Amino acid sequence: MALTVAAAAAPILIVDDDPTTCDVVRAYLERDGHRVVVCRSGTDALDVARQTAPRCIVLDLMLPGRDGFQICEEIRRQGSSVPILMLSARSDEPDRVVGLRLGADDYLVKPFSPRELVARVEALLRRAEIGRRPPSVLRLGGLQLMLDRHEALTGDRPLDLTHFEYAIVAALLEQPGRVLTRSQLIERLYRGDNATVLERTVDVHVARIREKMRDAHAGAGIVTVRSVGYKMVALNGHVS
Repeated sequence: MALTVAAAAAPILIVDDDPTTCDVVRAYLERDGHRVVVCRSGTDALDVARQTAPRCIVLDLMLPGRDGFQICEEIRRQGSSVPILMLSARSDEPDRVVGLRLGADDYLVKPFSPRELVARVEALLRRAEIGRRPPSVLRLGGLQLMLDRHEALTGDRPLDLTHFEYAIVAALLEQPGRVLTRSQLIERLYRGDNATVLERTVDVHVARIREKMRDAHAGAGIVTVRSVGYKMVALNGHVS
């Protein structure tokens, strides 16, 4: 395995067996301030990707061991959404279509302009960053939290929540159906300053939230998971 690390964290991974291509692409990316890791073996590419957790992968199609199609397919099968820019000396439309259908985000034909490659990588990184931004609105049933305005609504009517009640609802709405323990909710509410906070405090807040949501016909409710904690669900019946 040929592996070169330009810097420690959040690199761009180049997978290509051509040393000249690797050197040119690395030089242009590093000139623009990107950290780079280079792997010249298709056989080792998945291991290197796991070890380095790259922000983007520049992936050649024709590689020794595994080809770019196989690597791309396996990365997506494992659930990773890392942006992938596929490179190939072949300009045939079927190759481009197969690569994109297997999960590549972009396709660039060799020979290419290094400046264009850098521009395409940076465009992929921008799109990925937008995708990672937290939503400004959380919704479930008829309940909405407008996070940028710190407002809760049921339909178009305000739902009057205290600061702590709002924080609990936000924590539960971020992952509907997932159970959060009382300790997790305390951590969220008090940001680590929880030495003297009793779990009973969470129960009191939840009881008040339930009453307010029930009166407002919010279409969502907080369910108790016995001996564990609470979760938020859309309502088809009564809250337990």
